[in-house]
Amino acid sequence: MDPLGLGLAVDTDATLLFCGFVGGGVALGTVSGLTPGIHANTFALLLAGVAPSIPGPVRYVGAAMLAAGVVHTFLDVVPALALGVPDPAMASSALPGHRLVLAGRGREALRLSALGSAGAVAFAVPLAVPMTRAMTTVYPTLRANLSILLGGVVVLLVATESTTVGRVGAALSVAASGALGAVALDLPPGGVVDSGGMLAPIFTGLFGAPVLLDALTGEGVPPQDDASVAASRRSVAGFALAGTLSGAVVGYVPGVSSAIAATVALLAVPGGGGGRPERSADGARGFIVTTSGVNTANTVFALLALIALGTPRTGVMVAMSDAGVPLDLPLLLGSVLVAAACGFALVVTLGDGYLRLVGRADYARLSVSVLCLVAVVIAVLTGPLGVAVFGASTVVGLVPVRFGARRASLMGVLLVPLILGL
Repeated sequence: MDPLGLGLAVDTDATLLFCGFVGGGVALGTVSGLTPGIHANTFALLLAGVAPSIPGPVRYVGAAMLAAGVVHTFLDVVPALALGVPDPAMASSALPGHRLVLAGRGREALRLSALGSAGAVAFAVPLAVPMTRAMTTVYPTLRANLSILLGGVVVLLVATESTTVGRVGAALSVAASGALGAVALDLPPGGVVDSGGMLAPIFTGLFGAPVLLDALTGEGVPPQDDASVAASRRSVAGFALAGTLSGAVVGYVPGVSSAIAATVALLAVPGGGGGRPERSADGARGFIVTTSGVNTANTVFALLALIALGTPRTGVMVAMSDAGVPLDLPLLLGSVLVAAACGFALVVTLGDGYLRLVGRADYARLSVSVLCLVAVVIAVLTGPLGVAVFGASTVVGLVPVRFGARRASLMGVLLVPLILGL
């Protein structure tokens, strides 16, 4: 008790219970983040289904779901860098990250991603109120002009290619992936687990499998240098802020995913939009920080959108809503902060080991094994139809590389259906 008669009361049992649930969420997010083809939404939906039978307050189950989602956004970069099988939200950052890995800077890339995600959490908290007010104000205008906005993104993706052949390849990639999205996005998954749709086979096929197929004749992951970050603190902070603001848009505007926001953010990154990020180390560094920030900020702002607008924007938020989780903002934000601290530490500790393990392996056999694992996971999540979509997506995913175009043009899989109102 202080001289003013004020004291701090701590409920030890409640605190331990909270830590236990958040720790379980961190563990689930770690597994989903490090396993190719698995998304945090899968575990969130499973938790939503079993929430009524879990002993303990449902608000702590919600804290576990949110913690799993946050940790996943930190760790999904690890397989994206080491194996080339990104999570949907990290898809467009795979190639720039691989360039750093091949240059022996994979450990730096991991830390850049961790800084981008941590920076997004640090920026999102003070920006929560003003961004919520701003987005709820401009939301009707954005929604009414969404097709025009996304059409402009498509034009920029094609026009900013550096060669005529690249522009042709980008246009073909947008068209082919757009047709794929129009046909496959709404197909009903028939897997054992309700995975939330066909996004997993589509994105893994478009962005992951082609890289693994190309790696069959490669030399694998080379030895990695020291973990020092070459980018300045100011530039890292700037890129993280750009990712945070883009992630806020994703959290509030329906139909705009983290991958689309990352693609738009790419155009604002030096060497990432107007040039070729895979040919610019600085552009690759900035893009990794930005996309990681988008990915993590989306989770935070989706929570705020759920509270402010009452509409869930991500699979984790849908699962929380379905489970009847009370929207206790201090508790849930506490879960976010604890999970972010754990995620940052896990990226550094587990990521380095992941790279070393892959570097010692026979990369051709490893690539084949990962492809088989992903196919099995997709079959479990989405059934035979999902496997067929995965195969078709893989074929489409080979198009931009053959023309020397950016893989970001494959985001037509979401952009085209949204523009057409499908």
